[in-house]
Amino acid sequence: MPNPIRTIAPIAIPLAAMLCAAPAFAAGPLQVEAKVLTEQKTRAADGTVRVALVPARRIVPGDRVTFVLAYRNTGAQPIGNVVLDNPVPKGIAYRAPAATSAAPDLSVDGKTFGPLASLRVAAANGTTRAATPDDVTHVRWRLERPITAGAQGQLAFDAVLR
Repeated sequence: MPNPIRTIAPIAIPLAAMLCAAPAFAAGPLQVEAKVLTEQKTRAADGTVRVALVPARRIVPGDRVTFVLAYRNTGAQPIGNVVLDNPVPKGIAYRAPAATSAAPDLSVDGKTFGPLASLRVAAANGTTRAATPDDVTHVRWRLERPITAGAQGQLAFDAVLR
């Protein structure tokens, strides 16, 4: 089984944080770029509010962010068995897959992955409890089909700064 391609969006999180998108990662012809986006609301003259996702520059606790992994096959052959794994940075709480993205597998330890409902974490009293979105440490997608030559796509999840 091939090693998963890991993309990590670098984040240092004091109470107010600056977020920068990670550089592009290349593993042969597969290029992966990690981006961190946040909602920007603008009010039009008619009073309607427009919401756009823009690169996160400065966020504060409670702000929602979207982590995006954009991938592209720059080679001449399909690439199969692709796994994209994005650790959830400390200070960030996973919320859900982005509305436009496939549902990922989740992990609370970076080793065991599955749907959130199947995950358990150790409780302080030595028992285990059902995992919650706040327990998620990794988000992973296994692409079901090979990425054909020249194809591209993106996967995303929503989170919040704690």
